[in-house]
Amino acid sequence: MSSTRITLVRHGESVVTVNRVLGGPRSCTGLSPLGERQADALRQRLALTQEIVPDVLYSSAYPRALETAQIIAPAFAGLEINVEPGFGEHDPGPQCDGMTYVDFMAKHGKPNWGGDPNAVFFPGGETIAQFHSRVATAFDKVVKEHYEKTIVVACHGGVVDAVIRRLLKTPQTGAFEMHTKNCSLTELVEIRADHWALMRYNDHAHLQGLPVATNID
Repeated sequence: MSSTRITLVRHGESVVTVNRVLGGPRSCTGLSPLGERQADALRQRLALTQEIVPDVLYSSAYPRALETAQIIAPAFAGLEINVEPGFGEHDPGPQCDGMTYVDFMAKHGKPNWGGDPNAVFFPGGETIAQFHSRVATAFDKVVKEHYEKTIVVACHGGVVDAVIRRLLKTPQTGAFEMHTKNCSLTELVEIRADHWALMRYNDHAHLQGLPVATNID
């Protein structure tokens, strides 16, 4: 019997991460040179192993996710990329998007990511609860449209966190932390109706030999 299988690919290292700024949908400028190398390493792995043969390829609308999808797509026989904005990262809103980490914390303080999911960390931006709700809506839509298919989604660390927390029925914040690597693979399979198995998380073996991050010293 076929099962719905979804693989979440976190994007490669981004320019906003290197520049230490809040990279929302308005300020994201795509992948850093290292991020491009990370995505290409993943493409080479997937082309060689054929461990994932997707029926559909999705991407967040953020440039860093879309560029990652474009780089890995040739490993999937050049599948068309479907852009789904609902898979975008936690939106800090227009007031905070593009602010440096230093300036944001000086003005607003350090967010308590393990606290109340309805708390407002980003004035004018999404709460954690709103972000998780948006991701859940996008996830359910894509899974429903591609029932018993194999789906790949180029997305973000926060999206991986939101999906796992929802499918494993854990709190939206607290309980544990996740440190999802750039260009890692996280794979889930629906083994029966609305019952998911986490098959692998944070698989980044293809990054062996690459720098962990861009050196900005």
